[in-house]
Amino acid sequence: MSFIHLNVHSHYSKGWGIGSIEDLCRKSLELGMKKLALTDTNGFYGIVFFVQTAREMGIEPIVGSELLSGNNRAVLLVKNRYGYENLSRIISDRHCDQDFDLIRAIRQRREGLIILTDDFRLLTALRKDSTSDLFVEMSPGYQMSQCYAFSRRSDIPPVATNRVYLLTKNQFKLHRILRAVAMNSKLSRLTDEDCCREHNFLNAANVMEDQFPHAPIAISNTVRIADACFRDWEFDRLIFPRFERMDNADAFDRLYRATLEGCKRRYGKITREVKDRVDHEMRIIREKNFAHYFLVVADITKRAGRSCGRGSAAASIVSYALGITHVDPIRHRLFFERFLNPGRMDPPDIDVDFAWDERDRIIDYAFAKYGNRRTAMVATTHSGQGLR
Repeated sequence: MSFIHLNVHSHYSKGWGIGSIEDLCRKSLELGMKKLALTDTNGFYGIVFFVQTAREMGIEPIVGSELLSGNNRAVLLVKNRYGYENLSRIISDRHCDQDFDLIRAIRQRREGLIILTDDFRLLTALRKDSTSDLFVEMSPGYQMSQCYAFSRRSDIPPVATNRVYLLTKNQFKLHRILRAVAMNSKLSRLTDEDCCREHNFLNAANVMEDQFPHAPIAISNTVRIADACFRDWEFDRLIFPRFERMDNADAFDRLYRATLEGCKRRYGKITREVKDRVDHEMRIIREKNFAHYFLVVADITKRAGRSCGRGSAAASIVSYALGITHVDPIRHRLFFERFLNPGRMDPPDIDVDFAWDERDRIIDYAFAKYGNRRTAMVATTHSGQGLR
């Protein structure tokens, strides 16, 4: 393969991208491209779904993000695990730090990252440290001749991209509508800088080669970069902190005792039916090594005066005994297997609602006890189909 797209945006690039991840991967296959990058703007929003979908379709996923801040921009691609950690931190700082400076952030955390940019100020600053994994981005329609001249003058190698925001050329009108909505503007008021170019779609390798007859090295460098990017992604392996530094056996014993004590409070006495149900659930929890998880959720829940565990977790007598949920699964004949069973590969998911006037206190407790390295605020992003 002579060219690989390294600057590609899906509909997760809010207000800019058109194509869904499935459509981008499918189109890549149609074009005979077995490697593809996803570099949504200022975020990793679609990374897990992208890696899974690409692999299912036989495509090698390349993960990155295009960072925009003020007048600075750069595409950062993940070269190794440390690079993923650094890029995650840069993205978080981009959203949380009011004094965020992209040049400073990359200089501090560039290890493990491959940097593509046409930002001459950024390139000049990074070149002072090292030219390793640093490339001048050349894109048709974006001061390409000046970029090539800068590359030759600075000895920073060039790389070709097409800044993909569309699947096909005929989606450009739809992109303009999307931009007008995002900017709360009329179509007639959009400038060239407000939108991508009409040719910024996922096109074939030979089309890209024809755009760079004067700089074939920019084309071949896309392959060189793709080969250097990280590929051993693992999103199916659970890494969960130990509860109060217990080993697995101690955590299980603590959970089992707490469950029996909770059943005495809930039922008055432990009948054979209750005991059998507890033993059945605990056997699966032990096999799955989820005792730490239940202990953590119970620890957080009991800090609230009012809480409501909901969803499939209400089918668990362990959750009921610990006070995580308040629905008796025996009385209502709820099956634990709907919540957790030996065939389920993903970890349990217990949703708990807290009263609005207790929520901040609960969050503060979680961060204080488990620390910033093991606690995070998260949000969901809709993963449905993109605009068509």
